[in-house]
Amino acid sequence: MDLDALSAARREEWARLDELSRSRRLTGAEVDELVTRYRAASADLADIKTSAGRTVHGDHVSTMLARARLRLTGAPENVARQIPRFFALQLPAALYRVRWTTLVIAVAFIAVVAVVAFWVSGDPALVASLGPRAQLEYYAENSFTDYYSENPAAVFAGTVWTNNAWIAAQCVLFGISGVWPLMVLVQNAIGVGTAAAVMLAFGRGDVFLLFILPHGMLELTCIFVAAAAGLHIFWAWVAPGRRTRGEALAAAGRSLATIAVGLIIALAISGAIEGFVTAQPWPWPVKIGIGALALAAFVFYMVVVGGRAHRRGETGDLTEYEAGTPTLVAG
Repeated sequence: MDLDALSAARREEWARLDELSRSRRLTGAEVDELVTRYRAASADLADIKTSAGRTVHGDHVSTMLARARLRLTGAPENVARQIPRFFALQLPAALYRVRWTTLVIAVAFIAVVAVVAFWVSGDPALVASLGPRAQLEYYAENSFTDYYSENPAAVFAGTVWTNNAWIAAQCVLFGISGVWPLMVLVQNAIGVGTAAAVMLAFGRGDVFLLFILPHGMLELTCIFVAAAAGLHIFWAWVAPGRRTRGEALAAAGRSLATIAVGLIIALAISGAIEGFVTAQPWPWPVKIGIGALALAAFVFYMVVVGGRAHRRGETGDLTEYEAGTPTLVAG
């Protein structure tokens, strides 16, 4: 086959196909013409590939056909309609998928914090290794609580929000390493445990809990969820099942990266509690109750709303139209 001759003979037909596929509005007759020219160009592409394999001419026709196929099969969904679906189905379904991993991480984290806190606080030599006694006592008596009120509430809330959101995003996005989420968890567990140890050593363990719980219940849960999502992405790469590693990783990344977006919102709430509630001279049952209510709402959304979305077949992934038709596998 003379590809140049074919290209010259079909140039006007292909140009018309490209024009129709780019048109914003088509009449009924133009739609029929688009279908006819699409079929003709598909036959031309088949002839080109059969006789010459992959060529520049074939790639050109293939690109036009792809644009025409998209024009025939539909248009992207309105973004305004995607937002309700994201919050009602995609995000809760993604959170639901990591619920058990989140629980395991939470239990392990609390266990590490408790071990570090009681081990260090029970050994005067270990407490002394943390710094001069006067400095540690000042931290326990003043610095720990002053931290929550030394800056304007709005500035403080914004600072802790952006910091925690960045940590959560790192856990999800760098989760493929399998190491980063674990490193973040261990560092935070040791840090919280050490702070608790200093407070316990100077008889201020109750103050530690009272200042940590209002915001910490939701804040730490968000970090646990982020780490769980990152580890699920890593596991999709390690054990892809019947799919290729690339397909498994792409599906896990698309579905679980949505968690990072949801956690930004949840961490904004915990940041607001830390900035506007924790340091307030309100009764402790009120402050802890606000934190517990925020956590309960998050867990309800994750388990109940997420479970409902999961039973509808949602995984948190994009729709087939957005992500492309999946590759079918046997079994």
